[in-house]
Amino acid sequence: MSKNALPPALREMAQTSTDEAARRLGQLISSERDCVQKLALLEGYLAEYRERFEQAASKGLDPSAWRNYATFIQRIEEAITAQRGIVDQSKQRSAQGQRHWIEQRNRLKAFETLSQRQREREARESERQAQKSSDELTARRFGQPLTDD
Repeated sequence: MSKNALPPALREMAQTSTDEAARRLGQLISSERDCVQKLALLEGYLAEYRERFEQAASKGLDPSAWRNYATFIQRIEEAITAQRGIVDQSKQRSAQGQRHWIEQRNRLKAFETLSQRQREREARESERQAQKSSDELTARRFGQPLTDD
């Protein structure tokens, strides 16, 4: 490795950071999906309970049963409101995780690009040195009289 080459540890650290960001993003997306599923479950339960309430109300309900249905429906609606907030927060965390992963991936790509450029510079320098050596050898061979050895 030449004195200007990037240390392999630098690329490895960038790769590790990128891998960790990808793993974390996967967790965030999974968590978001779970939150959305829970919200859908609550909304389905609310629809089902409202339907039960309407059926019971059509047959006649005493004030106590009416209050119980109304209270329970209100609690489900509050849970849905809270869950929507959780879903929004989860989506924000997922978006932030995605931005972080993109930053880490771009950083890794930058290190890889720098490393590739360094390898290309070293290859060109090696080719120049080989050509110079070949030219010097040719100049010595043709610049000096030939001997029969």
